[in-house]
Amino acid sequence: MLTVGDKLPNFKLKGTVSLEKNKEFQEITNETYKGKWTVLFAWPKDFTFICPTEIAEFGKHNKDFNDRDAVVLGLSTDSEFVHHAWRTHHPDLKNLPFPMLADIKRELSGALGILHKEEGVALRATFIADPEGIIRHVSVNDLSVGRNVKETVRTLDALQTDELCPCNWQKGEETLTTKLQKAG
Repeated sequence: MLTVGDKLPNFKLKGTVSLEKNKEFQEITNETYKGKWTVLFAWPKDFTFICPTEIAEFGKHNKDFNDRDAVVLGLSTDSEFVHHAWRTHHPDLKNLPFPMLADIKRELSGALGILHKEEGVALRATFIADPEGIIRHVSVNDLSVGRNVKETVRTLDALQTDELCPCNWQKGEETLTTKLQKAG
């Protein structure tokens, strides 16, 4: 699995971006949002139980990510048409503000190293990459456990300080770097 310090792989995938007729799909590449922080999160399967809770929560926090010059990209091994059908039929997913990437050939999931060994679906993984595409954070949950989107926002905040941030640090609080500078 790719980890901190690795570069996000090159990719070119179809994304479900809208329910508006003739504007449903868009090609998304690793260059589409060049120069922005990237929050890439993967889920195992569409039309399941835990996944829509996470996806909807990322949608609710999309403004928080945008305010931090970050783009959110969702990813599963389902097709763009399955993503579209799910968004059409699930009330919490209808107005998602970010692309749902279709990795049906498992190219990006495979390159990231996040395919479940038995199931062949993407693990519940989250990557935060800086504007140069360098991975700065990775987390992976078991298929049965949803992630905490607020913690992803907090981690992005900490990474963007480029300073030493202690456990439970929150945006606006003093960093260890600041404390060390005051002491010195």
